[in-house]
Amino acid sequence: MATSNPIPTNSPSSSTVDTSSKITQKPPKGIKKGVSDSLMVEIKEELENMLSFAMRNGKVINTELNPLIESTNLDDLINAHNILAKNIAPATPKSIKYLKTLNAEKHSRTIFSKLPIIRNLIFLALFFLALFIGTSLSDQVDNTSLAKGVLANDGTPLLLNLLFLCATSGLGVVFYLLKSVSEGIQKGTLMPEQSIYYVGLIVLGIMSGLILSEIVSTYNDGKSLTVFNSCVLALVGGFSSDAIFTVLQGIITKIKAVFTTVDN
Repeated sequence: MATSNPIPTNSPSSSTVDTSSKITQKPPKGIKKGVSDSLMVEIKEELENMLSFAMRNGKVINTELNPLIESTNLDDLINAHNILAKNIAPATPKSIKYLKTLNAEKHSRTIFSKLPIIRNLIFLALFFLALFIGTSLSDQVDNTSLAKGVLANDGTPLLLNLLFLCATSGLGVVFYLLKSVSEGIQKGTLMPEQSIYYVGLIVLGIMSGLILSEIVSTYNDGKSLTVFNSCVLALVGGFSSDAIFTVLQGIITKIKAVFTTVDN
C-alpha cells in the first residue's frame, strides 16, 4: 500500500516569505546633504556686494553682521543676507549686481553703450518730438478738428489729429520712463528685465493718452476743448499710464466682486 509523502513545511508553496521589512531605501547616488559650494560662494558674493553698496550710499549697517559674515555656517550667512537686504532696500541683490557689472565695464564706453535702454528712450523721445512738431505745423490740426474727435472726423484730418495726440502721449510716457530709469540708477533698483516692461508701458501710455483726450472731447461735445487742453490730457495720460491702468484695474476688480457676491 503506497503512502503519500508529506509536504515539507518549509516549501515556498506552503508559506509566504515577507521580505518587505528587509528592503531599505537608499538615497540616490550623487546627492549630498546641504547646499553646494557654488551656492555658498554666490551668497558670499551677494553679501559683499550689498555691504559695499550700503557703505558707498551711506546706508545704516548693523554691527551684528560682523560675526555672521565671517562665519561659514549657512544659518549665519542667511541671517546676514536678510539683515543686509533690509538695510539696502528698495535696492535688491540682483539690481546691485547688475549695476556693478555696468560700472565694471570699460570706462571708454559711453552711458548709451552701457545702458541701451537710455539710448532707445532718447531716440523715441526725438521721434515723438519730430512727429509732434510735424503734425502741429499742419493747418488741419486745430481747435475745430480736435473738437470733433474720432467720431465726427474723417480722412486726412483725422489721421493727423490722431498722430498729433499719439506723439504727445508718447512724449509723456518717454518722459516718465527716463525719470524712472534715472531714479533706478540713483537708488540701485534698475534691473535688465525692466526693458521688456518699458516696451509694454510705452504702448499703454500712447493708448491711455489718446483715449483720455478723446473721452474728454466726447464728454464735453468739443465746446471747451482746445489744442492746449488736448495736449495736456494726452501728456498726462501718457505720463500717468501706469496709474490709469491701476485705477481701471481697481474698478474692474470691484465690478467682478459685486457680480461674484450676487452669484454666491
